[in-house]
Amino acid sequence: MNRRITLAAALTLTAGLALAGCGDAAPKLEVVDAYMPQPVNQDMAGAYFTVKNNTDTADKLTSVTSNLAKDISIHKTVGSKMERVESLPVPANGTLQLGRGGNHLMFMGLKSKPTKNDVVTIQLHFANAEPVRVSVPVKAADYQPKH
Repeated sequence: MNRRITLAAALTLTAGLALAGCGDAAPKLEVVDAYMPQPVNQDMAGAYFTVKNNTDTADKLTSVTSNLAKDISIHKTVGSKMERVESLPVPANGTLQLGRGGNHLMFMGLKSKPTKNDVVTIQLHFANAEPVRVSVPVKAADYQPKH
């Protein structure tokens, strides 16, 4: 009898610890509507997308890597001024939107100039979530998403 109680207690404790660990899990983030307007010159390009966070845990975009450019930075636009930032928040149960005239990525020192219909691969890095690999289609320079 004591053996059954001990086994039951151990299983209950194990299940409780497993469930407790679920609350601390890194958020699972999804990236949608990614695009890069075809750059007009060899020096720089921009990229835009939406990060969806369907969890109760907030996160933040901290960096971006890609073989396309020597430097990739995260920017926000305040009024008519663009400024580099260390990170952008991804709210719990919310979205982070990057788009023309707002938050965006800047690719500086392009190693090659992507053209319309190319696909650029980037990896987004977050404070908590696992990195997310994104295939970014290159669109016409004047492309405007339909939202």
